[in-house]
Amino acid sequence: MLFPLTDGQQAMRYAIGRIATGPHLSKDLTRAEARAAMAAVLRGEIDSIQTAVFLIALRMKRETDDEFLGLLDALAEVTPPVTAAVEHLAILADPFDGFNRSLPASPFLPPLHAACGLPTLAIGLALIGPKFGITHHLTLKAAGCPTDLTAEEAAAQIGRCGWAYCDQSRYAPALYALLQLRNTMIKRTPLTTLETVAMPVKGAAYTHQLAGYVHPPYARLYALLAQAAGFSSALITKGVEGGFIPSLRQPSKWIRFIGDGPVAEGELDPAALGIDQSVRAPLLPNEEGDVAETEVEKVGFDAVSMARAAARAGLAALHGEPGATADALITGAALALWHTGKAATLQEGAQRAREALRNGDALRRWQAAFC
Repeated sequence: MLFPLTDGQQAMRYAIGRIATGPHLSKDLTRAEARAAMAAVLRGEIDSIQTAVFLIALRMKRETDDEFLGLLDALAEVTPPVTAAVEHLAILADPFDGFNRSLPASPFLPPLHAACGLPTLAIGLALIGPKFGITHHLTLKAAGCPTDLTAEEAAAQIGRCGWAYCDQSRYAPALYALLQLRNTMIKRTPLTTLETVAMPVKGAAYTHQLAGYVHPPYARLYALLAQAAGFSSALITKGVEGGFIPSLRQPSKWIRFIGDGPVAEGELDPAALGIDQSVRAPLLPNEEGDVAETEVEKVGFDAVSMARAAARAGLAALHGEPGATADALITGAALALWHTGKAATLQEGAQRAREALRNGDALRRWQAAFC
């Protein structure tokens, strides 16, 4: 006996019928059609096989802007933001699958930003493929920082000490429920792009996105999605491993928008900030040369132990120890402070970040999260 289909199931059957018919016959979905299918997934109405077909067919066909916007609409419906008691809030969204060619400094950017007058929320996941790399979650946990705050608790912490981390498992459980399926699918799906523009907490007046990209065509897409998600502004850098912090050794491109203004492009030379490094990013323990330079496959990468190394390096930088991690923090903070108007120039932003590391203000912001 066949049971009648829900509206969501019918929307998914229609969507798959259009997008999964081969390279020459597949057709694009409208924004509304993509939203209806994805909303059904997030409501738990669609089984894992159909969900996987839907996501991979979109990727193989190549997603249109309208399809991405429709998926974003569905995600926004299940992640209503909480307002923090701060005028400006930056949301830092590094790749959720982490880093495996360098030690990320970015988990320690939020307390540094807070010390410089820019409240910041980092978002992410503990561990997800295809990279299964060092994430904000794993690094902060290794450093003893709470990683299980709800969006309401994160907003309260931001109001108290200027920064917080919020995990997808807490602010978007319907999306997090797809974690095992996404890992089973192996390849990246459209969700890899979408989850970085989530807004679980917003500022009372302005909310800014800080993110990175690897492949140039995605820079425009990230800006489009950030605008559609309601961000007041976005700064998207060509960062190391797709993260927000760019190379410490060579010029890197960025794009940004502010309000309803046009998307602008530019370039940052780390030398202009007084950065003099021979590596693009902090190196992994026991690795020589600049392994962050090229993408490499790392089977059996131990993200948990490497996160402990990232935590040690980040805490040392907060205690005023110079080196690549401190330089990465200064570079990222300079960009964020300049973009959000907290510093008039990139150089001023770098100077303020250096001072906050030197005088212990960033460390005190870090410690305030544990009070």
